[in-house]
Amino acid sequence: MKAIQIHEHGGLDVLKLENISCPSPAKGQVLVDVKATSLNHLDIWVRKGIPGVPLPLITGSDASGVISVVGENVDESRIGEKVMIQPLIYCGTCKTCLSGKENLCKSLGIMGENAQGVNAEKIAIDSTQAIVFPENLDFHEAASFALVAQTSYQMLINRANLQSGETVMVWGASSGVGSMAIQIAKAKGAHVIAIAGTNEKCGKARELGADDVLNYHSDNMLAQIQSITQGHGVDLVFEHVGEATWNISMKSLARGGRVVTCGATTGYKANLNLTHLFFKQQSVLGSTMGSKSAFEGAMELLKDEKIKPIINRKFPIDEIRNAHEYLESGAQFGKVVLSYE
Repeated sequence: MKAIQIHEHGGLDVLKLENISCPSPAKGQVLVDVKATSLNHLDIWVRKGIPGVPLPLITGSDASGVISVVGENVDESRIGEKVMIQPLIYCGTCKTCLSGKENLCKSLGIMGENAQGVNAEKIAIDSTQAIVFPENLDFHEAASFALVAQTSYQMLINRANLQSGETVMVWGASSGVGSMAIQIAKAKGAHVIAIAGTNEKCGKARELGADDVLNYHSDNMLAQIQSITQGHGVDLVFEHVGEATWNISMKSLARGGRVVTCGATTGYKANLNLTHLFFKQQSVLGSTMGSKSAFEGAMELLKDEKIKPIINRKFPIDEIRNAHEYLESGAQFGKVVLSYE
């Protein structure tokens, strides 16, 4: 079968579409015939060089497909199911996992980084990671949901405790997590200020439900935020950009406000005025990936059609380098998908 592998870290040229042996499902596993996968910025970071990545590595975290074979102890009735892949890996037995905080598990990992990924014609995975998706989704949409949805839900709901009526500022509205955060926040009754880098992307953010949109290249961010919130500031900032946006994020916060962050795409250094932090009783919250409850919460919103995966562009699997290049350009609004059909 064909699979996308990297044998070393580097540029686009390290992405190889290769013929490898087809896996067989072990006890408790299923074999999924992959129909579509989607890219995340994690794929770029892994390709360029994250320490500890097992090489050679099949890349990719998000996928959808059809169960074709089941291993021992898996009901044969599952053959033929259309499923999406839940890519996070936990031990399931430690104290944090048993308390419902799988995202704090010391063994926390993700397919496509700590374990072999999904960019292959067939993948063998634990049966609990193969999740039947709603019939109103196609394979491309199903492959664009899991990681961004549970990451965004974990940030907004489980970590930041978003409440109805609060004002949320979402950076990077055109990204996978950004476009999902807009929808989740609106589904929970929040007022959303979405931020993007072009007027076109701002327009698409408004179509997703954002109440206000700002172009960070042309708008006076702090003045606009003060105007929109009538001087109150925002209750919650959804951060994943990092160094380039941090100062504005902190200055935009209301008293008692909080910043929740899952990334630092523009750099990891951030200034923090401790006097403002304690005097205004603000909070800075870190969040990584998600827990089972985050995935389940996002799935409920998906089933109720309150949120949906946003697809920007599709590439055939043999154009993986072009897909990475496009994602790195920042031109997309939503997810970049690889098609296997």
